[in-house]
Amino acid sequence: MTPKITRFLAEQQPATPCLVVDLDVVGAHYRALHDALPEAKIYYAIKANPAPAILDRLVALGSSFDVASPAEIRMCLDAGATPDRISYGNTLKKAEWIREAHDLGISLFVFDSIEELEKLAKHAPGARVFCRLAVENEGADWPLSRKFGTTLSNARALMLRARDLGLKPYGLSFHVGSQQTGVAAYDHAIAKAAGLYHDLRAQGVDLQMLNLGGGFPTHYRENVPSVQDFADTIHASLRTHFPDGAPEILLEPGRYMVGQSGVVSSEVILVSRRGGAVTDPRWVYLDIGRFGGLAETEGEAIRYTFRTSRDSDDATCSPCVLAGPSCDGVDIMYEKNRIPLPDSLECGDRVEILATGAYVSTYASVGFNGFPPLTEYYI
Repeated sequence: MTPKITRFLAEQQPATPCLVVDLDVVGAHYRALHDALPEAKIYYAIKANPAPAILDRLVALGSSFDVASPAEIRMCLDAGATPDRISYGNTLKKAEWIREAHDLGISLFVFDSIEELEKLAKHAPGARVFCRLAVENEGADWPLSRKFGTTLSNARALMLRARDLGLKPYGLSFHVGSQQTGVAAYDHAIAKAAGLYHDLRAQGVDLQMLNLGGGFPTHYRENVPSVQDFADTIHASLRTHFPDGAPEILLEPGRYMVGQSGVVSSEVILVSRRGGAVTDPRWVYLDIGRFGGLAETEGEAIRYTFRTSRDSDDATCSPCVLAGPSCDGVDIMYEKNRIPLPDSLECGDRVEILATGAYVSTYASVGFNGFPPLTEYYI
């Protein structure tokens, strides 16, 4: 909760639920990552939050962009990014999406299968391509290893095939998992990718790039390593596995860039012990839930921090089950890991949810149960 957001909420008293983002925090995180890894090119993963105000700020700072669809490409172009600063980083693309991206000037595409590679050769001839490897996601609160990436042996065959198809085999990529809290994950993944990189170079494939993906974490409740901690590990690993000099390095931060910049302001709509006994759990229902933008509470994976209008040094708190407003039975954010909230909390009180700048506005439904998406403010 930055002073700017605190002042905005106090002065404007916006209707809830709403997301308030401090753009200065976005800029500070971009500069911190750039300073920690100055040799790397930063491709902001805009799926984390594609608000025009954020894209405008990052374009001005010199960022490049990782996109997942033609619509996201157009968002970046509208913000002033040039096609050479955009990477189509989704391994799943319709043929028409590839054609559209190619027509818009995009020349850098990811793949992880022969079928996707053949689509790229047909609909984006001559494009630069990079193959995504499957790596361990141990230490990540939001793993990504099951759906994406291929094996080293298959990647080798695919990159050789890319050359035969008239594409430009440009590099390799991996993703250590979103909200990665272990710095060693990058070392292990770089070591894995480096072996294949050197093998392919020996086979005459002119690789030039290694994409380290995203994964840099946001601080929610528990402390996490700093971006400098990750940078130190990455630098050491690159020196070890690329002793003659590292290739071009790409990063795809999303959560790290915007997570800390946002606060969701919500309202309590009911506090109840539904069984009627004092020993029953206290349920607190907010006017935002999993369908309103808090989808990452699925499995209670991402654990946000909450502040209320009744917090004080002497406030008595007890654990609560936290749920959203919809008529869906899975709209429960925290039941196993209950949230300590003031015993005096009641209907109408404001509750702020911290570090919600990432994956909240984009996960919000467009009208489930008739609830509109939360309003967004960028200050």
